[in-house]
Formats: sequence, C-alpha cells, structure tokens
Amino acid sequence: MRVVSMVSVKGGVGKTSVTLGLAGAARAEGLSTVVLDVDPQGNATLALDAGEIKVTANDVLADGYRGKLRDALVASGWGDGLRVLASEPALERRNHPVDGGGGEHLLRLALSGLTDADLVLIDCPPSMAHLTTNALAASDVAVVVTEPTMFAVTGAQQALAAVDVVRQGFNLRLRPAGIVVNRYRSRSAEHRYRLDELSDAYRGLVFDPVLPERSAIMQAQGACLPVQRWPSPGAREVSRIFVRYLHDTIAAARSAAGSSLGKAAR
Repeated sequence: MRVVSMVSVKGGVGKTSVTLGLAGAARAEGLSTVVLDVDPQGNATLALDAGEIKVTANDVLADGYRGKLRDALVASGWGDGLRVLASEPALERRNHPVDGGGGEHLLRLALSGLTDADLVLIDCPPSMAHLTTNALAASDVAVVVTEPTMFAVTGAQQALAAVDVVRQGFNLRLRPAGIVVNRYRSRSAEHRYRLDELSDAYRGLVFDPVLPERSAIMQAQGACLPVQRWPSPGAREVSRIFVRYLHDTIAAARSAAGSSLGKAAR
C-alpha cells in the first residue's frame, strides 16, 4: 500500500482537484484506492459523493486506535474500488491542538489496520499545521501543488521545507514525489516565466507536463464525477496527464519505501 499526501501552503491552488484526478486515474487502472479527506472544508468528500457518513476524520483523530480508519471508510459514488474517509468542519479543532503538541502519529496508527488498499491519497488542508503533519507522518511521499504565480516558488519552498521537517522528526521514509503546477495557461507570459522559475529552482521535481487550465475539471467535480468520465477533449487531455502523475507518484513511493528498508537493514 502506497500513501500519498497532497499539500500546499495556500488555498485555492487546486490541491483537491489533483487528489481527485489521481483518484480517478487509479480507479480507472483497477487500483483499490482510498481518499482520506483531512481538510475541514470537505471538498473532496463532496465531490466523491460519499455514501452514508457515520464516522468522520474528526472521529478517527479523536482516538486514532488501530483499525479505526478501516471501519470509518464509506463507498464513493464514483463506483467500486474507491472509498472515502469523510471530513467535516469540526475537524478544524484538530489542526491546532490546545495542548500545543503531540499526537503526530494518530493518522498513521489508524491507517495501520488498513490492509486491503493499493493506494491511499490524503487531501490535506492548505496549511502546514497539525493535520498536515499527521498526514505527512503517515505517508510515503508528498505531492506539492501550486499555481504559476509570483508566490509559486515561495509556496513550493515552504511546503518542501515542511516535508523535510516531518521527515526528520517523524517519518524517515517520507520524500517529495514532485511539484504539480496547476491551471497553467501557455499563452500567458507570466505563467511561462513562473514555470521557468520553478523549474530552475527545483529541477527534476516539477511534474511534466504541467496541468493546464481546463473547465472540464471543475465541471466534472460539480457533477460528482471523475474527470476521466467527463465527455470533452479537455477532460481527455487532463486524464492522460493524471495517468502520468499517478505512475510517477507510485514510482516515487516505491523508491521511498525501498530506501527506508535499505536504511533499516543497515
């Protein structure tokens, strides 16, 4: 089982859209997939058309005992092979614990009872607070999502620095899988400039190709459907890109797991 967190330091960059795109690609390839929505906004929960919700991520993180998460998963309206851990607004209280620390491994502990999934995708809040730390502590790799704006390099730098802090403090196997540049417009000189800036700063980490701005992504989400099932040329274009992202991310997760095993053996 590979565990992947989607992270950003700024809201509105399309982090949930990337999570959903990867989930749709994984489902299309026959991978048993779980999406953990630990963003209190709950956008992934809504778009995945989660079934009857009795237990949420807030409940799971309240105690985090082994097996709690497996029992909390519900079916997605997208069809077989995709399950969801639903979010709720009350989850925000877990993002800033009143005791000020501890509990970084609650999600990892809850995940330890899950044995029937090929891929786990965690949609994190747009911050590097406690919920994201929990997600990263449970993950093999992190995917950083950004847009080609003047804040892109700074945001990516902050996110990658947070990944490194969690790696050193809580999860030595954690690695960055790469940076997704979302909503790219090739005709925009500003976007081309910012993409070059990102590529120069993080050579080898920026996913290729970038994810273009396509209305099909939002249309599919509004209909609670995977973009892979949306009938338009733009949907087919981004679907092919998500397949590449999926393969690259899984390869990075395998490499992270192999590196961790190698260090343990030494």
